[in-house]
This record gives sequence, C-alpha cells and structure tokens, in this order.
Amino acid sequence: MKALIVDDSKVMRTMIQKGLRQAEYVCEVVEAGDGIEALAKLDASIDVVLLDWKMPNMDGIEFIQKTRKSGNNVPIMMITTEGAEDRVAEAMKEGANGYIIKPFTAEKIKEKLKDILKG
Repeated sequence: MKALIVDDSKVMRTMIQKGLRQAEYVCEVVEAGDGIEALAKLDASIDVVLLDWKMPNMDGIEFIQKTRKSGNNVPIMMITTEGAEDRVAEAMKEGANGYIIKPFTAEKIKEKLKDILKG
C-alpha cells in the first residue's frame, strides 16, 4: 500500500506513519506539507490519503475539492483537530471517506482504514 500523508507538521506526519506501522499496515509513504504539494504528489500509485484540515497555502477541504473535481476517487481519511460535527459533515460532503480526530491511536487508524479500504 502507498499512503500520502499530508500535514504541515513534520512531527505529525511522523506520528501518523508510526500509527500506520503500529496498525500493521505495511506502507510506502509519500509526505506533503500542504495541499498544493500533495496535489503535485498525488498520482495513480497512491492507495490512500491521510489529510490534515488546517494547513498553509491550501487546506484539506480545498485539496479534497480539487481531487474530487479532477475525477480522482482515492480514499481520503481526514486526521485533524477539527472535531465539531459541522466540520466532520462538511468534510464528508466534500468527499472525505473517513475522519479521525487528533489525538489518535494506532487502533483508531486501523479501524477507520479498514472501513474505507474494504472496497
């Protein structure tokens, strides 16, 4: 599996990668610090995107909008501090496949990824 981890915090990208390993996902990881960089790195080889909401230059919602508008249906999991119900609903409406609120556990990553990757 190849995962694109998009977060403006290098520490958080490392923690998500560690969570994937602990959840027993064997991944090749591609990292991006914002939505613009992520769009440039998103190609057909990416199996899942793990995406923060608040980032400079292009936030997670704009990334989802541009990805879906281009016809790309890659599974997208939001991993963010944005936990309000309306924010979760907005992300799902725009095309996110799953949502994890920070802080997270490896078990939560495993459970949510299992749901969105089952297809």
